[in-house]
Amino acid sequence: MAFSSHVASRLEEQAIELPSWAFGNSGTRFKVFGTAGTPRDPFEKIADAAQVNRYTGLSPSVALHIPWDKVDDYAVLRKHAEDLGVSLGTINSNTFQDDVYKLGSLTHRDEKVRRQAIDHHLECIDIMDETGSRDLKIWLADGTNYGGQDDMRGRQDRLAESLREIYARIGEHQRLVLEYKIFEPAFYHMDVPDWGTSYAQVAALGERATVCLDTGHHAPSTNIEFIVMQLLRLGKLGSFDFNSRNYADDDLIVGAADPFQLFRIIVEVLRGGGYGKDGDTAFMLDQCHNIEDKIPGQIRSVLNVQEMTARALLLDRDALDAAQAAGDVLGAHSVFMDAFYTDVRADLAAWREERGLPADPMKAFAESGYLASIADERVGGVQAGWGA
Repeated sequence: MAFSSHVASRLEEQAIELPSWAFGNSGTRFKVFGTAGTPRDPFEKIADAAQVNRYTGLSPSVALHIPWDKVDDYAVLRKHAEDLGVSLGTINSNTFQDDVYKLGSLTHRDEKVRRQAIDHHLECIDIMDETGSRDLKIWLADGTNYGGQDDMRGRQDRLAESLREIYARIGEHQRLVLEYKIFEPAFYHMDVPDWGTSYAQVAALGERATVCLDTGHHAPSTNIEFIVMQLLRLGKLGSFDFNSRNYADDDLIVGAADPFQLFRIIVEVLRGGGYGKDGDTAFMLDQCHNIEDKIPGQIRSVLNVQEMTARALLLDRDALDAAQAAGDVLGAHSVFMDAFYTDVRADLAAWREERGLPADPMKAFAESGYLASIADERVGGVQAGWGA
């Protein structure tokens, strides 16, 4: 079976942004594992990210994390990326590492602390202006560990006030994207714990404020594709952070723990008009490669997303609609499962070769010798990792 021209052309619309921090050293709470050749600065991170796009054609942009990726001249960094065939994408803020944010950032009771956090986001928007980035993504570690520790309603009011000031600085062609997380680092309550809270906050801001859905940031058994459907229905699904979880925010390779969930999510993305030219939903990875090499890990991730996208594109919508209209429960489910069980690997290999890409990107990268070369070249300096 070869892909139809429709499926083949739709696959060409796929773009999956890579996170710069995925190429640094990472690990568990107990140990961060270093590897030879780890990037020492944002320029080397982007060089590694460009390798993923070179072999897959799926990742034309790289997200930055501020201050981890601060440089003296963003025009130089932007040109460096463009020379390597990629662009600079989402700018991610960071208000979860400074001591002053111990009790919150945008929600803090102290106006001086909130001012520092707001100013950091305004700086991020200035960087967006220089890099040509569209999205400012905000994830907050803000929350409390004990009942009565702080007034939860007051924190929501302060968050709304802080976000209003940040949103007022967003440019006409830029977006504010608010991420949510059910727990961690706060364990009694997070100030943005779920999609409903994120939606309520961004809906009050305006049309250029949307929700970021991280697939690992939910309670066990949460129907994530339902959330995808609802946010697309409401016009507020701004972006994805794709990863896999077995227990909590594991940040494993997307599709590794539950490929069927990834398939179901993408079915809803296609159904809701959030894919490619149909909409503005941005696909991005957010992963920590604890023990595996970073570049192959990112290659594997984007290929997993592409494979489930191909399967979702093969779903026979007419047959599914007919079965649903007839109340044929098992018939509808069978149509759904037929698409999921379709083996598209050979067709994707052929699709790549037709476009001048290697049929097997994992093999081609392994044979390139790139990992050995950067291990020899990147000697000295401080390797990038969590917090750098």
